[in-house]
Order: sequence, then structure tokens, then C-alpha cells
Amino acid sequence: MTTWVWIGGLVAVIVVLGGLFLLATANRLDRLHVRTDAGWAALDAALGRRAVVARAAAVILGDEDLRRLAERAERADRADREAEENELTLRLARIDRTTLLPPLAEELNDAEHRVVIARRVHNDAVRDTLHLRRRRKVRYFGLAGTAPLPEYFEIAEPDF
Repeated sequence: MTTWVWIGGLVAVIVVLGGLFLLATANRLDRLHVRTDAGWAALDAALGRRAVVARAAAVILGDEDLRRLAERAERADRADREAEENELTLRLARIDRTTLLPPLAEELNDAEHRVVIARRVHNDAVRDTLHLRRRRKVRYFGLAGTAPLPEYFEIAEPDF
């Protein structure tokens, strides 16, 4: 009888420790999803700021094409956002910054730097989240729940 009690106690300890391990993994995954969402929010804000500055530059330069590109990039849904932002990035790269007012040129450079940083932060969060979601224990026990798979945001980086 004592052997069965010891075996039962050992099994109970293993089950509790395994459950705690899975709970810790699920909490970590949840935090990574929150980090990914925060990274996207920061990236979205940085892209929006760049679009506003690009529209201001378009007004100064009288460039209707740049204004339209900035508006399209700002209004694009997430599925089409990469393509629209790439077009805007390539168009902004062709602007001669010396023709802009110095404060506006500085603001445009700052907005572009912030986009690059925000994109890297977002993509790092996506990488970490996907790495954890690929583990067997996460897949077998359904620790990701119904959270959608995060996606990388790839756009061309301007030359600084």
C-alpha cells in the first residue's frame, strides 16, 4: 500500500509541475502577443506620422503624386499596407531634401528613422512570438488559443 501512495504522490507532483510549466509558457506567449500588438501600434503611428510629413512636403513641393501616395498609404488596410508604404518610401527617396525647408526636412528624416526603428521592434516581437508558437508543447496543448499568427511587416528601408 505504501508503494502505491508514493507512486500516486510522485505522479501528482509531476502533473502539478508540468501544469505550472505549461502555465508559465502560456503566460509568456500571451506577453509576446501583447508585445507584438504594441509593436504594431507603434509602427502604425510612425507610418501615420511619416504620411503626414510627406503630405506637408508634397504641399511645399507642389507634388500631387506624393500627396496621393501618402494618402493611399495612410488609408490602406493592413493587407495592402506593405505595398503602399513601399511606394511611398521609394517616392520619398527621390525627393531632394535641400529643396524643403530645413525644419520640414529634419522632420521627414526623423519620421523615416522612427519608421525603421518601429518596424524592427515589431518584427523582433513577431520573430520571438513565432519562435515560441512553433514549439511542440505550444502546439500540442493549444497554448496559443485563438490568437492569430503575427505577421512580419517588410518595407524598403530608406538610405540615410
